[in-house]
Amino acid sequence: METTDPFGPSTDEMESLKEELEKWKERLEKAEKAKADLFLCKLSADEEHVKAQDELTKLKDLQEKQRKESVMSRENYETELCLLNQENTELKREIEKLKEDLATNNSVLSQDVQIKKKVAEMKMKFTQMEDMKDGYPDMNTHCVFYVTTKIPFRLNKNQALLTFEDEEVAQRLIKMGKHTVNLDSKIANLRAKPVTLEMGIKFELHVTISGKKINVSEVPELSIPDDWMRDKLELHFYKSKHGGGEVENVKYDKRSGTAVITFLRPEAASGFLRHATCSFFVNGRFYMVSVSPSTEKHLEKLQICSGISKKTILLKGIQETEDDEESVQDMIEIHFQKPSNGGGEIENIKYVSKGVTWAYFEEDT
Repeated sequence: METTDPFGPSTDEMESLKEELEKWKERLEKAEKAKADLFLCKLSADEEHVKAQDELTKLKDLQEKQRKESVMSRENYETELCLLNQENTELKREIEKLKEDLATNNSVLSQDVQIKKKVAEMKMKFTQMEDMKDGYPDMNTHCVFYVTTKIPFRLNKNQALLTFEDEEVAQRLIKMGKHTVNLDSKIANLRAKPVTLEMGIKFELHVTISGKKINVSEVPELSIPDDWMRDKLELHFYKSKHGGGEVENVKYDKRSGTAVITFLRPEAASGFLRHATCSFFVNGRFYMVSVSPSTEKHLEKLQICSGISKKTILLKGIQETEDDEESVQDMIEIHFQKPSNGGGEIENIKYVSKGVTWAYFEEDT
């Protein structure tokens, strides 16, 4: 028999409320658990966020560092490029200067070569010869040659050289300085300048041709002692059938294959010098050796002198014309030959309208 409280819930309602309460407890536990899980997730998310912030900061720092390095690298590159451009400019200037120096040196070298060439082609004048006696008639021949160099002078474009027979004429024209010359269709104001030359050289070449000595060359190189070869040479040139005579001395040089034979009497040497070669028998074979006079040469009275041409003037300021070079030269010659223009007889004249030429001066004797 169920009792009911007219003022309270019934038993069924109480059971229902208990069940409802249990459900809410379960829900509450689930909610608490979810809340705890969410809190843990939040903590984990916060940690990840902090890590992400740190990584982002590091990336920003790295990016800034790379940007600065890039800027610095670009600035360094531009600086280095600027320095390289400056060095390149300096190198170009040095190259141009070296080219100019090379051109100058080549000009000087060319001049030196021409001087040497001209010296080699010098005409030499025989002045004297003497015979000296000492025991036997001395057949030595003594020659003296007087040598002077030709001095080169560079004649540039639109310049002329005039050499007068009279020195006073040249000096008067130089003193006058300016000259008005009628070059057919044009009036030219020319300047007369003295000719400045380089240094010249002159000397005496003394040559003595021995009457008692001869040079022997192309002596065969054989596997015999030097003394034996010396004896063979002495014996060969001593024999009268070869045209020889008594030998005073033999100097033999195995390395060069040469020998100097000195005879006691001069006529023995002259007998061999009639021919350029002679046969030489040694070690069972005949060889041909060359024979030549023995000479001694030395220089005396070497002088380096200043080259001055007082009879020559240099004309500058000649303007280009349509006339040919020969016609202009003729007009210049006609003007400076007239005494009314201060001129006189011209010995030599050279006018250059194009390029460069070289004139050569030699001692006026």
